[in-house]
Amino acid sequence: MSKNEFICDCNVIHKDVVENTIKSMPKEYTFSKLAEFFKILGDTTRVKILFTLDKNEMCVCDIANVLGMSKSSISHQLGTLRRSGIVKCRKVGKEVFYMLDDEHVQQVFEIGVEHIEHK
Repeated sequence: MSKNEFICDCNVIHKDVVENTIKSMPKEYTFSKLAEFFKILGDTTRVKILFTLDKNEMCVCDIANVLGMSKSSISHQLGTLRRSGIVKCRKVGKEVFYMLDDEHVQQVFEIGVEHIEHK
């Protein structure tokens, strides 16, 4: 396969496709938030935390034990994930349990894992 095989060398503009795409484009704010969402997921430790929370809601101590990390490093990462709207928590007495924020986060995460594992 030559290097230039995928370069378009024509000057045809498919006006209907271009116009429909432009009409469906979200606001710049949406692109910024989406990029931020994926940037947050671009950290191995945070992805490991999401994997644990995809299976169960867990407290910081449990996550730290699963991942073999300190509670403070897990807490720091959970804070980042919570501020980004990727995880949420609930308090029971002195314990705080973390979970994925909603089914959308779960679906994005699980689809990502499936995509990587079936490549």
